Amino acid sequence: MPSGAHWFWTRVLPEMARRLGPREELFGVVSPALRPHFCTLSDSLRFITYPWSNERRALRTLSEHLYSPLRLPLSRIDVFDTPMAPLVNPNWSLVIHMKTMHAFTTPEAIAPAVRAYRRLSYPRSVRLAEAVITNSHSLEDEIVEHLGADRSKFRLVYEAVDHDLFTPGDAARARAQVAQHGVRRPFVLFVSSLFPYKNCDGLLRAWASTRRRLGGRQLVIVGTTRDERYAMSLRALSAQLGIADDLVFVGAVPLDQVVDFYRAADAFVYPSFNETFGLPILEAMACGCPVVTSNVSAMPETAGGAAVLIDPHDPASIGRGILDATRAGDRLREAGVRRAASFTWGATGAATLDVYREVAESRRGRRP
Repeated sequence: MPSGAHWFWTRVLPEMARRLGPREELFGVVSPALRPHFCTLSDSLRFITYPWSNERRALRTLSEHLYSPLRLPLSRIDVFDTPMAPLVNPNWSLVIHMKTMHAFTTPEAIAPAVRAYRRLSYPRSVRLAEAVITNSHSLEDEIVEHLGADRSKFRLVYEAVDHDLFTPGDAARARAQVAQHGVRRPFVLFVSSLFPYKNCDGLLRAWASTRRRLGGRQLVIVGTTRDERYAMSLRALSAQLGIADDLVFVGAVPLDQVVDFYRAADAFVYPSFNETFGLPILEAMACGCPVVTSNVSAMPETAGGAAVLIDPHDPASIGRGILDATRAGDRLREAGVRRAASFTWGATGAATLDVYREVAESRRGRRP
């Protein structure tokens, strides 16, 4: 099953492959199920096939720990980039690529077994790593806070936007497309998987207090239901607040349809309590959609002054942010497009490859 990590690496690996030197090789670790998704990315990439991926999570984890020490030395791997250190760490240098600390910061969003595994594995992995790649200064701060990590190991590599997909476009056409989902009026947009820490309930409360000043707009919620009880509570809350007629729960849609929602929306609101990067902020900006987001964790860092910042704990603050964004649309649209343009997969790939080279050079310097 393709995952967020799969999506990330399908974009980064080709950029890294384009930048390889004459004596450098880049391998991707893939499962038989995912190999077809990767084998066409670049002729310069090579692959090591592991038996399982996300379709069998427990077996995938077991193979990462037990198969890696046997298989990777056969390909003479110098630098191994992984989210978790294997139980046995043979003759390679370890780069830990961390994208989340949810096991510590939002533990309720993670299954108990996964949460326990990450809490046990993260401290050892960061301790053994020669470099730790993070996607924000905020995530680095969280790792230091919860794991007591050495800051000298951290290397900041921002993620990026797929600018071939997320671009400004014809708003009228986009409105016609989203109308198929029941969106009949001008609207404000929320895009995210429905976890409690994403704070959609806070957005509903803000909407209830602000709706009369929003000119009859709808609130459109796009995203996968990850917590069924939370999703049901949102519907119940919307009825309690008397805003159910304003809401459209779209559910999950493909990315090329999410683009239409961004292009058609009057504003995108992302009032999350915790993000390690907040990619939807940049996706909305790249499509020319004004953004409202939280003033905590990584979100101000990602927004870079091109969004309205709000206090996610205060529905009144969220409501004011929505009003400000709808009134300052053109200014925010232009600032957002400029901000998103600076986040490219080429830059992400080049920076990631630079970390590998740094670690490899350090390794060569230690050889007798």
